[in-house]
Amino acid sequence: MTLMKEKIEELGKRRAHLELGGGPERIDAQHQKGKLTARERLDRLLDPGTFVELGLFAKHRCTQLGMDKKELPADGVATGYGEVNGRTVFVYSQDFTVMGGSVGPVHQKKMAETAALARQAGVPLIGLYDSAGARLQEGSENITFARLFYQNAMSSGHIPQIAAIMGPSAGGSVYSPALMDFIIMVKDTSFMFITGPAAIKAVTREETTSQSLGGSSVHCQKSGVADLEAECDERCIERVKALLSYLPSNCFEKPPRVSPQDDPLRLCPKLEEIVPAERRKVYDVHLVIDDIVDKGSFFEIKPDFARNLVTGFARMDGQVIGIIANQPRFLGGAIDVNASDKGARFIQILDAYNIPIVTLMDTPAFLPGLGQEHGGIIRHGAKMLYAYSEATVPTVTIILRKAYGGGWSAMAPKELGIDLVFAWPTAECASMGPEGAAEVIWAKEIASAPDPQEARKAFIEEYERNFANPYLAAALRVVDDIIHPAETRRRIVQALRMLENKERPRLNRRHGIMPV
Repeated sequence: MTLMKEKIEELGKRRAHLELGGGPERIDAQHQKGKLTARERLDRLLDPGTFVELGLFAKHRCTQLGMDKKELPADGVATGYGEVNGRTVFVYSQDFTVMGGSVGPVHQKKMAETAALARQAGVPLIGLYDSAGARLQEGSENITFARLFYQNAMSSGHIPQIAAIMGPSAGGSVYSPALMDFIIMVKDTSFMFITGPAAIKAVTREETTSQSLGGSSVHCQKSGVADLEAECDERCIERVKALLSYLPSNCFEKPPRVSPQDDPLRLCPKLEEIVPAERRKVYDVHLVIDDIVDKGSFFEIKPDFARNLVTGFARMDGQVIGIIANQPRFLGGAIDVNASDKGARFIQILDAYNIPIVTLMDTPAFLPGLGQEHGGIIRHGAKMLYAYSEATVPTVTIILRKAYGGGWSAMAPKELGIDLVFAWPTAECASMGPEGAAEVIWAKEIASAPDPQEARKAFIEEYERNFANPYLAAALRVVDDIIHPAETRRRIVQALRMLENKERPRLNRRHGIMPV
């Protein structure tokens, strides 16, 4: 055997050894938990044969507490780049079989360098998280994850960043996913928290478990930290791929467009049946969305959090759009603290990645109550106003029914720089609902009337005739046109075609300051 062949054979053996991670026993333990290994996840995520690994031979530098005798293949994280459906992406995948995927300085540096390379290349970054947290043996050298946080922050709004939580993510390391655009969690096997159950019990005497503290149901339904929940690793990876298909590679490109399989200008006669004209009757806005977008294209974001507001991606005429819609099935479509945060963040994501915004308005206004006021509905609600005002992408609003008071202001009215606003004939554009308005305007007349109930009814009807309709708003040019509901899809598609080359330069300033 020649020296060259010997060297090549040695390289092959070294690579094969390192790619085994923690070895067969720990790989088997990972499988018994219902989890894929770090490299199996990459195999499912990336197109076959496209993964180019960087940093396979990386080693930790710790010599204390017995670490000098431990070999940690690839330092517990596989990093590099490959392709997803033909598109280049950078990836890192933490390897729980190697010392629990714990993060040391070299491990973190590999992830940070991957994020930096993704930004330089102008392609998405996908992080697959499965780590017990900081590697305590590496002491003060490992006190902060700031190197990675900095790269996540610098990439924000420049390239799409998707985090898949496929196991533990605890302590300071949770801030890396939190700085990314989207978080997908795996049910039952993943969790995220700053302080674990043991520490909480020691400090507060509260008893809890990892799942009840920071499992996928907690973050998808209560905290709003996560965007989507998946049943298993395989389904999680499918969701990452699906989400990526709606996003451009970077902020200077437009999202991938597909050939429409659905007539772009078709009418939607079912909408008349889906949305009742009576303001107190409830309907599911998902049915409206499904009817107007390209068939089967709606991909909802945060479906289980702040369910009174629906957000998600879809396609119309093959073009990616973002949808923000009030949901009358929950809180009557009123906007609360959580819905404000959900909507404002999604608007900013859409604007960052050149995705037109379609808003479906049907809201009685902001949710009243002590809890909301004390929870800061003023500053949270202002986020919606700010995000719409700052958006530079094409924007189209459809007023389905209620457009009252502060709700009108929050849900993309003309006055916030929205390009086109259309109203259905069922729209009610007013400062407040007729019932409440009658009580305020004609309070004395109602109280002194021989029959207060009849008087109240008469005043409500008067207010409805004069204000609870779209015609005054159209006369004042805050509504561009009043349209037949069946024409909704056609009007949106025509508007987006017209606005395709819209230019709205940002103001000459460093940046605005969003309410928090």
